[in-house]
Amino acid sequence: MQIPADKKIYFLSDFHLGAPNNEKSLVREKELVRFLDSIKSTAHSIFIVGDMFDFWYEYKTVVPKGFTRILGKLAEITDSGIPIHFFVGNHDMWMNGYFEQELNIPVYFEPKTFQFNNKSFFIAHGDGLGPGDHSYKFLKKIFRNPLCHWLFGQLHPSLGMGIANYMSRKSKEKTGTSDKHFLGEDNEWLILFSKEVLTKEHFDFFVYGHRHFPLDFKLNESSRYVNLGDWIRTFTYATFDGNDMQLHKWLD
Repeated sequence: MQIPADKKIYFLSDFHLGAPNNEKSLVREKELVRFLDSIKSTAHSIFIVGDMFDFWYEYKTVVPKGFTRILGKLAEITDSGIPIHFFVGNHDMWMNGYFEQELNIPVYFEPKTFQFNNKSFFIAHGDGLGPGDHSYKFLKKIFRNPLCHWLFGQLHPSLGMGIANYMSRKSKEKTGTSDKHFLGEDNEWLILFSKEVLTKEHFDFFVYGHRHFPLDFKLNESSRYVNLGDWIRTFTYATFDGNDMQLHKWLD
């Protein structure tokens, strides 16, 4: 796919809307809408690389309360002909057709590759990739299981959302402050994972969310690892102009 000279691809992730409370989440949601408005004239396409919500579950005929501003803006953008791609994260993995049917946004549950201007991209949220973290990888298999998905749907939403919010808080407690620092080339699991992929296939860019730490790291002479940061603390995103990829900060 070729990108016109006056257009860019935008990448952003980890909004965690709904956290830590409705009041603070609404401030970030309005800022995201303002950002999306600002890029409409230059966007070739937009990639949201997971954890848009702090928790999301689609019941058969019901979706979670709130988030009307961001959902309406996404619908407006796709209606205008600008494609949006969504990768599920570990906080919003229980998608069930709403984005595809109502917003015309394809949803990806696994890493996916793309080709733009003869540059190859490997894109994923990043959770469960790389070495270690076996307990989470086991839990992820359970959460992704269709039976588990169905059983959760049988809970009353008040109970289900309560359980989900508790687990989200525990996840943040476990992460602690590690998201604020570069762990070193030998300890960044997504760097290790990307290097392993490169032993089998070349990609110019590896693009991830999940880590919450904005990072542009050179894996070798022709491949780069880009982590998008978040819209909680760093307010960072990346652009690809057809030739090069760059990280940017929205709020200074």
